[in-house]
Amino acid sequence: MTINTQPHPDTGGILKRRRTALLGSVFAVALAGVLVAGPVLGPVTAFAQNPIQAPAVNQPPSFADIVEAVKPAVVGVRVKTEERQAASPAFEDMPLFRDLPKDHPLRRFFDDFGFQQERPGQQGREGRRGREGQGPRSERRFGMAQGSGFFISADGYAITNNHVVEKAEEVELTTDDGGTFKAKVIGTDPRTDLALLKVDGAKKNFPFVKLASTTPRIGDWVVAIGNPFGLGGTVTAGIVSARGRDIGSGPYDDFLQIDAAVNRGNSGGPTFNMQGEVVGVNTAIFSPSGGNVGIAFAVPSEVASRVVASLRENGSVTRGWLGVQIQPITEDIAASIGRDNTDGALVAEAQAGSPATKAGVKAGDAIVKVDGKPVASPRELSRMIANLEPGKSTALTVWRDGKEQTISVELGKLPDDPKMARAAPGDEPEEDTQSSASLSAFGLELDSARNLPGAGNDGVVVTNVDSDSILVDRLKSGDVILEVGGEKVNRPSQVAEILSAAKSDGKKAVLLRVKSGDSTRFVAIPTDHG
Repeated sequence: MTINTQPHPDTGGILKRRRTALLGSVFAVALAGVLVAGPVLGPVTAFAQNPIQAPAVNQPPSFADIVEAVKPAVVGVRVKTEERQAASPAFEDMPLFRDLPKDHPLRRFFDDFGFQQERPGQQGREGRRGREGQGPRSERRFGMAQGSGFFISADGYAITNNHVVEKAEEVELTTDDGGTFKAKVIGTDPRTDLALLKVDGAKKNFPFVKLASTTPRIGDWVVAIGNPFGLGGTVTAGIVSARGRDIGSGPYDDFLQIDAAVNRGNSGGPTFNMQGEVVGVNTAIFSPSGGNVGIAFAVPSEVASRVVASLRENGSVTRGWLGVQIQPITEDIAASIGRDNTDGALVAEAQAGSPATKAGVKAGDAIVKVDGKPVASPRELSRMIANLEPGKSTALTVWRDGKEQTISVELGKLPDDPKMARAAPGDEPEEDTQSSASLSAFGLELDSARNLPGAGNDGVVVTNVDSDSILVDRLKSGDVILEVGGEKVNRPSQVAEILSAAKSDGKKAVLLRVKSGDSTRFVAIPTDHG
């Protein structure tokens, strides 16, 4: 609503007098209120004698004492990284601006926004472009990254994430009291995304925290402290949402999932339990937007303890190595090898020259225990072996020929880039005149590997899988069947014969050992379709 404030020509004086009268009335009422408030309402102090009392309720725990104790040990990590970028083009290289006068407004505009005729330190066309015909010369530039970390010793050792410092030219730690210290990278472990730092040359007695020796339970309270978005000293709280999470970041994923707010810059910071011990190192978040949505992942303290100890002693992490390709045991595979559960890991192939091969571990063995401890899955087997020291004599319990047996293996050291072993040469294939039509019930067409260029001399090649085959999601054209029921095969007729014999013996399924590219795996095939 618009109010016209201009007085009417005939009533301007009346409106002015009325407005003055109204203002006087408001003031008078206000003054009167002050004058009568005492006798009517009593002294003002009477209001303070009976304040409203809220009912007593159970309050959530306060984290203040924990935060006050541990916060001095948490640091911000600033990293200087080198970035190589191509130099911006010069005007002489841009036909549109080549003939512009030096004082032209467009030239001044592009000068201001980074398109310069001559960069500092560059002389003439050779300086700008490097050798003729090789394009703009790259310039050495530096960027800054930020993360979090925490001291684990009084002499300045600190933990952070590998991805925070992996490209570091310089590292600087910022403490809670505002101090800054140069640090050097002692060692990193990309497989667990952990790194160990050490304050360079400082004599200060740093406050530090302890890594917890026990794993928290799902539902336990936790506190995360770190440096999100460079803010420093930020405290968030939540609970442990899950344990043993595999997020696909590496072969040894075993993350705690927490719902305390974790954002960019929290990487490498600690998650504390209610005793002020570090239960996890914040490493990753799940977020469609890039910000916190209540799903964060932390490396458990027991993993961090082993990795840091190895980095501190050796500058690198040494892990046990068995040397096998493994795969999960499905229900079909379990039935084919006579087991009543799917626990353990099936050996698809033992690498040539590996500790497993030397100890007698064979393809088709199901590893179900390590030093008497049950193995739930292939990933758990990988973690169990990796946590053992190279050279250690380890007892593997394997399921072979329908029963358990124990094999002693002396573990090796995990290579930096272990190569997959190739299958050993089999028997020379014989001429096979039998058609693959005998496997039509499975929707498969097979041919001997020797009959196909580039397929080698070992095994039987899958040349076609019908779209309605029961094996369409297990086999594909080009796969090579090396063994059926533990027997090497080189002809399609052998596959049919072994399947038929297994059916006659009352077996519900038979294992095919299949090679796909450079990897080998087992596939269970039911006998009642043959």
